[in-house]
Amino acid sequence: MSPKGAVMICGHGSRDERAVSQFNAMVEAMKQTHLADYDVESGFLEFAHPILRDGFEKLKAMGHKKIYALPGMLFAAGHVKNDLPSEVNNFAHENPDIEVLFGRDLAIDPKLLMAAKERIEEALAGADDSVDRKDTLLMVVGRGTNDPDANSNVYKVARMLQEGMGFGRTEISYSGVAHPRVNAGLREAMKLGYKRVVVFPYFLFAGILIDRIYSHTDEVAAEFGDVEFIKAGYLKDHPMVLESFAERLTEIDTGDNNMNCQLCKYREQIIGYEGDVGTPQVGHHHHVMGIGTDGHSHDHGHHHHGHGHGHHHNHDHGHSHGHSHDHGHSHSHDHDDAKKSTGS
Repeated sequence: MSPKGAVMICGHGSRDERAVSQFNAMVEAMKQTHLADYDVESGFLEFAHPILRDGFEKLKAMGHKKIYALPGMLFAAGHVKNDLPSEVNNFAHENPDIEVLFGRDLAIDPKLLMAAKERIEEALAGADDSVDRKDTLLMVVGRGTNDPDANSNVYKVARMLQEGMGFGRTEISYSGVAHPRVNAGLREAMKLGYKRVVVFPYFLFAGILIDRIYSHTDEVAAEFGDVEFIKAGYLKDHPMVLESFAERLTEIDTGDNNMNCQLCKYREQIIGYEGDVGTPQVGHHHHVMGIGTDGHSHDHGHHHHGHGHGHHHNHDHGHSHGHSHDHGHSHSHDHDDAKKSTGS
């Protein structure tokens, strides 16, 4: 039976072998389950192999004329809004006969909230049940980015989990870039007097950042011996995560793959980030593309051809961030027309 089509799963990449192997394991699981009827390749934006271009080229070599590109990332910050579309645009520009359709980030999703709930409950299962949920504080830890919209998503996830699971309080911290960091956030939370704290990393994969979250937790736990600290697991390859990926693919065909653009700093004047409106949609990862655990760079010289594709990322062209990245012109768009911007 011939495949339904081609799917390219786009990962962030990491210098940490655990993160890379967990991403690859998720891709393999998707191949066996939800994407069994498709030809599936994957690649990384930075720090790991294969790079994105390698995956696209493999699907091209199989003869596919339509490729669905799915970001393997939780929230739409710079990577999903700029770096990945830039890579997709480059490949599409060089292959005008191939239609490339870009899905949205996993975002805040009922299935992912269910996966998060189960990870937290798994951690609580081994704890003393004498402490009530209402006497427990949930600390949700996000990746941290320089995009306030993506950072604010962590708050929504936390609030949904607090209300859905009955925690007395929820606090937020980040593993990097944004503040508060985990140790500072936990110390602040200690002032509230809760007997138990559950630290939950809203992350897909293992890696240096997860290690940092857990070590920060241990650091603060040592200072507050009368409080119980519980480290919950991250999302990893929870079945609901795989279901969410499959849903993102379906959305591309139904036209429901709109990214939430309401507070996008590239489209609207967001306080404190006014200068980011209309930033060109170009990638920023060539110096680390393919540089990974083996220390070798394999960027194949694809330095965006120096033209940024004229995609001025205006974000004002009435788009709803349609995010199929074809906007009706199948990615063969004339790159001399700066107004044909791929919404991200």
